[in-house]
Amino acid sequence: MESTQPSSARAEAGELNWQAIALQALRSRRLDELEEAALAPQGEVPYQFSAKGHELAQILLAQHLTQGHDAAGVYYRSRPFMLAVGLELDEALAAGMGLGGSPSEGRDVGVVFSLPPRRGVTVLPASGDVGAQYTPVAGWAQAIRYHCDVLQDRDWDGAIAVALGGDGSVATNGFWSALTMATTLALPMLFFIEDNGYGISVPAHFQTPGGDIAANLASFEGLAVLAGSGTQPAETAALVAQAVESVRRGDGPCLLRLQVPRLTGHTFIDNQAYKDEAMLQAERASDPLAALEAVVGRAAWQELDRQARDEVEHALTSARQRKPAAEPAVRHVFAEGAPAEVGGIERDEEASRQAAAEPNTNGPRRNMIETVRAVMHQELADNPRALIFGEDVGAKGGVHGATLGLQAAFGERRVFDTSLSEEGILGRSVGLALAGLLPIPEIQFRKYADPATEQINDLGTLRWRTAGKFAAPVVVRIPVGFSKKIGDPWHSVTGEAIYAHTLGWRLAFPSNAADAAGLFRQALRGSDPTFFFEHRALLDAAEARRPDPGPAYQLPFGRAARLLPGDELTLVTWGAMVYRCLEAAGSFDGRIDLLDLRTIVPWDQEAVLASVRRTGKALIVHEDTWTVGFGAEVASTVAEQAFQFLDGPPRRLATPDVPIPYGRALAEQVLPSTEMIAHAIDDLLNF
Repeated sequence: MESTQPSSARAEAGELNWQAIALQALRSRRLDELEEAALAPQGEVPYQFSAKGHELAQILLAQHLTQGHDAAGVYYRSRPFMLAVGLELDEALAAGMGLGGSPSEGRDVGVVFSLPPRRGVTVLPASGDVGAQYTPVAGWAQAIRYHCDVLQDRDWDGAIAVALGGDGSVATNGFWSALTMATTLALPMLFFIEDNGYGISVPAHFQTPGGDIAANLASFEGLAVLAGSGTQPAETAALVAQAVESVRRGDGPCLLRLQVPRLTGHTFIDNQAYKDEAMLQAERASDPLAALEAVVGRAAWQELDRQARDEVEHALTSARQRKPAAEPAVRHVFAEGAPAEVGGIERDEEASRQAAAEPNTNGPRRNMIETVRAVMHQELADNPRALIFGEDVGAKGGVHGATLGLQAAFGERRVFDTSLSEEGILGRSVGLALAGLLPIPEIQFRKYADPATEQINDLGTLRWRTAGKFAAPVVVRIPVGFSKKIGDPWHSVTGEAIYAHTLGWRLAFPSNAADAAGLFRQALRGSDPTFFFEHRALLDAAEARRPDPGPAYQLPFGRAARLLPGDELTLVTWGAMVYRCLEAAGSFDGRIDLLDLRTIVPWDQEAVLASVRRTGKALIVHEDTWTVGFGAEVASTVAEQAFQFLDGPPRRLATPDVPIPYGRALAEQVLPSTEMIAHAIDDLLNF
């Protein structure tokens, strides 16, 4: 750990092409001024974030990221960096205008960037959430280590990952989670903090004591800490070079805090009335472009400025000739066949063709947890890019035993424990997947995924936000629901309706071991982020045991299972409710058409509607709560698309809008019981 100021000898002007750096800074500055003075007031750029004051440090950083597998996670004030690593001026303008030919093809805010590698660095898809860039960057940094040490891919030697962020972001969960990951694992990661003193109108001392994150982390174990000016060319260049060299050399993570001015408001409509005139004058006096002009000389500066203005004017003409993206906005929510430019693993098409469509019914009987473990064992053996991680999944083998013995079989680099941070588990997964690995994280219980909500939402829309250029297929295992002996508000949540409404995610919810094997394997061979729910009451339940379906069995998503044939009422359910519905329907021999959805996203609308059109009645039973539970979606679809076939109203039976109680007797008061289901069936049959 160190907090140092560099010697000026390390940043002599001859070491860098200062005229090229000055031109980059001027291009960025004139672009900001054009948007602020004309395009934003005219409405051509509806949302403008200026980077004025941040240019020098970002452009100097870009000079060092050329390894080929370097990666950067950026934020909304990172456009100077983007221009320096290959984003064209007309692309930048088109992004702000919401037009085609921009990184997001008009889908995302103009300064929420991503960029496949052009000059040796991949810019990971940014987020509009403050601090959300850190843990994906840490994931990429861990992937660098994995490519080098496990896969022995020498092309990744010396690569680093950099997270750019402002002083406001150091208060976020993502920052601290990534800091823990980077330091405990000695990752090749640089925290590049541009401290302009304000988060919108909130001074930096509200983000960290004293407003100086470098001072506060000076004794943080495993972290090199550097700090200084982001406006003085020689000093800033030396600091950036020292930080990058330290990380690239393998010395572990580094935090570099550079003080810069924010010369305009948070956005173009922010007049900075919360700053007094003395502060505004001090910020203008520290403009890095004035210091750059002194380095290159007045005459050269004027010529570079003329060139920058001409380039920006030409870029504006080019951008205005662009049109909205030709692709419909509904595309790229899920994989569409063609591989993304960055992220994911290209699957073996021959192996996919050889996948068994029907399960083997002669294999040894297994419970659900044994089956899940067997699939993971097979995936680890067959795919060297597969990684399993989470809290307690290593030596302990998982709190439910799903990963028992896997670390001993495949090593700590492939099956490993994480810090107690679901934000870190899911954010890390994004970076690993973007770097071409297959993350299979475990979240111990559904409720515990809540701290990762930001990463879950961002990951789900990542492919869509980049118009299919990036993909991060992650398969997240989550035990859900009540157990056979007990419930409680924290460990018994299912909550599938929330994830059904989370864009870009697939969701499997098997009720037996064979379906679990087929759906899990299908998810692992797929190209989309997927939640794989494992109901706690079924992990070792006799009724959920099935013969091992075989190592090639895959079950496509969106295909319901017909468990009972009947012609008077369609009963739709999933998860642990399947067995209560089977028991209840046993009293109505031949009258109940029982469907187990098996997957929630997508769900088998065709099978449900075909059944309802035949029976005329529908009852949906689920464990999740009543209001806006997924049963409401099924009932609404039935009412809308099979109304003329109905002989009664579509009905639902679900848990009331209360948590699952701890006491078993109380829990059974709220969970749909066999008796409740039978009563609902009888009532609807007699409607």
